[in-house]
Amino acid sequence: MPELQNLRIVYAGTPDFAVPALQELLANRIRPVAVLTQPDRPAGRGRQLQASPVKQAAISAGLEVHQPLTFGNPDALEMLNALEPDLIIVVAYGLILPQAVLNVPALGCWNIHASLLPRWRGAAPIQRAIEAGDQETGVCIMQMDEGLDTGPVLLRQKIEINVGETGGSLHDRLAVLGAKSLFHCLGALARGELREAAAQAENGITYAHKLQKSEARIDWSEAALVLERRIRAFNPWPVAWCDIDGKRTRIWLAAHKRQAHSKAPGTVLDTGKAGIDIATGDQVLSLLELQKPGGRRVSAAEYLNANSLPDRLISGSDQAA
Repeated sequence: MPELQNLRIVYAGTPDFAVPALQELLANRIRPVAVLTQPDRPAGRGRQLQASPVKQAAISAGLEVHQPLTFGNPDALEMLNALEPDLIIVVAYGLILPQAVLNVPALGCWNIHASLLPRWRGAAPIQRAIEAGDQETGVCIMQMDEGLDTGPVLLRQKIEINVGETGGSLHDRLAVLGAKSLFHCLGALARGELREAAAQAENGITYAHKLQKSEARIDWSEAALVLERRIRAFNPWPVAWCDIDGKRTRIWLAAHKRQAHSKAPGTVLDTGKAGIDIATGDQVLSLLELQKPGGRRVSAAEYLNANSLPDRLISGSDQAA
């Protein structure tokens, strides 16, 4: 086995989550022979093309970058073969890799997946874990196969999900954990100590479906605990929201109160510096941080200083009816 610095690695990743692992490689003098990332996409109000976070990091490090649209194109596969990789490392890349790609590197393809497989296979494991009320999550370094996150696991690292954890805070912690876990596996590989990948369990399989903006609208008929978890999970994207006097108001933070009531869902029960208490289908949700269209994110107290509230907020179920 060659030393790590001589290992021919192709790194495939696109969003912010994939940057720490690339930086970890570079910090340990492991320079990928090339980086694969998604093509530049329109972003911002001007809809100008913007490079992915991984592309920006790769260019800053002077790495070769490729941005194939698909690996169904023979030219893309030819490019990959020409790089002669020993190993392909995949982190939130965004393209499905066919078996022809998985067969290219002698050591196969490794993936950093942000859950404890087989729980939360799929696109949004971080957010779905919070939304479901999971107590723990983690990362898996997985040997990829053609299935959706079905490959055997080389390393599994657990962490607790903190009280009040948001999608953003858990994302950042898991990105760092994934980077450290990857380097641990690479070190074990170089020393000839890497354990054989273990097949995933056949029970406990769940799927973390891609986040949809349509999920972000608050339906006050749901339970307060369910809504609080979803609000945390969807912070910082797509951000939960509700209709307040015809304005699409973002709810960045909220707290579940174990308080019974007899009011219709959406009724404003109480307002004060501590929060805005709203009746839900089960118990009470206290809104803590809000944002009006075109405004900044503010505390409930700041919001109340500048805005009045109706007696009842429109619910997603009301709108549907």
